[in-house]
This record gives sequence, C-alpha cells and structure tokens, in this order.
Amino acid sequence: MSRALPYWHVDAFTDRAFGGNQAAVMPLDDWFEDDLLLAIAAENNFAETAFCVRDASGEADWELRWFTPAEEVRLCGHATLASGHVLLARDGGERVRFRTRRAGTLEVARAGAGYELALPLIRTERGEWVEAVQLLGAQPQEVWLHPDGYGVYLFASEDAVRALDPDLRALGALGNDQYICTAPGSDTDVVSRVFVPGASVDEDSFTGSAHAVLTHFWTERLGRGSFTACQASRRGGQAICRRDGERAVLSGHCVTVVEGRFFLP
Repeated sequence: MSRALPYWHVDAFTDRAFGGNQAAVMPLDDWFEDDLLLAIAAENNFAETAFCVRDASGEADWELRWFTPAEEVRLCGHATLASGHVLLARDGGERVRFRTRRAGTLEVARAGAGYELALPLIRTERGEWVEAVQLLGAQPQEVWLHPDGYGVYLFASEDAVRALDPDLRALGALGNDQYICTAPGSDTDVVSRVFVPGASVDEDSFTGSAHAVLTHFWTERLGRGSFTACQASRRGGQAICRRDGERAVLSGHCVTVVEGRFFLP
C-alpha cells in the first residue's frame, strides 16, 4: 500500500506558466524523518521543495522547511511565496505566517493580484574572495559578503551580468554559497543572476533570499526605499523589492502548474 500526499507544483515570481522559479509545496500532517524529506525533494528535483506542518506552538500558522535535492537550506524565498500561494488559495484568508527553524517568522500576504513576502533583511559588507572572483568569468567592480554564504558581485552593466559563464563545478567545490551577480538593469532598476552550484542549483531561476540581500544592497546604493528587479535566468523572474525596517518585502505573482498526489511507498 502507498500513502498519497497532497502536492502542488508552483511557478513563483512570475505571472505566467513556465517562468519564474519552480517549487513543490507539500503540506503534511506531521514531520517525517529528515532522510525521507530529502528523498522526496530529490525525487521532485526542483531547486526547492517546501514542507509545511500546522504550527502547534501558536506562534504562527504553519511550520515551514525547505529542501533542495541535496540538503535542507536556512532560507528560501520563492518556495515560501509558493507555499503562501497554495495555502491561501486552499484555505482562504489574507495572510499566512510561517515559523522556520533558522530564519524566524516569515509572512505571505495577498497584495492585489499577487502577494507580498516579508523576509529578514540581509546585510553584506565590502570584502574580497579572490578564488570565487576568478571563477565567475569576469571581474566585478565590487564584492560584498555575508558570513552565512551570501556574496554580492557588482558589475557595470546588465550585458556584463548576462554574459557571465562561470566555472560552476569549481564554484561548487568552494561550498554552498550563493553567488549573486548584479548590475543596474535596462528595463528594470536592478538585474541579477544567482549561482548556487554547491547546493545542486547551478543557476537559480529566481532567488527570494538573494533579493533579501539585494534589497539592502540596492536601497542603500540607489538612495530610495524600493526598486524593480529582474533575475535574468533562462526562465526569468520579476519582483518589486521594498525595505521595511529590518525586513525585505518582495512583491510578486505565482502560477499553479500542477496539483495532485505524491505516492509515498
């Protein structure tokens, strides 16, 4: 006998199917062992699978965890947005709060035809990482780093970011850091590409956590509280990023592509 689990496949930070970043969303009655959660995420083979369990503590509505095909991660924005999209569509309401193990309490709220996702603001500091820079394929103007593995690499133009051809295998060998390559955009205020090969995500389609980094980086640089952003991956993704105190608020859309059942042996 097999057990059927509810399953949604959502494209996040896009208003069209086959764009943005894919996430599997799977609400559970209780937590499984970590090895089984990882096996399910590997079977889904998306950048992230989000697992939700009702929060018995009363601190939030749901507990939330995220897994790549290779590991659990400390923060994932696009799968949080996708989870909010699924649960608000299924259960109703205007907002949903998630308690996480390493990123605090996160919230997804309805905003017009889309949603707002509130994440912790992530601050980087000016630094150097010669080994990583040598593998990006071009020399950035500046490097900004965070000890949790977020790195911002600033380039002069959108064309320079789009032309990057990094050595992904060698970057992955340095660890599971995010390499956030960014520049002023042409059609949006900011453009980026994000590489996370150490976590089995060579190039991410749209990275919410990277935009929690970019929200601090670019609002400081632009001298204003919000900006439009495009992640220039093959699938593409868009958001409006706004700084609200110590939170990065990302506005975006989601599209459900598949709703069904995952059969667990």
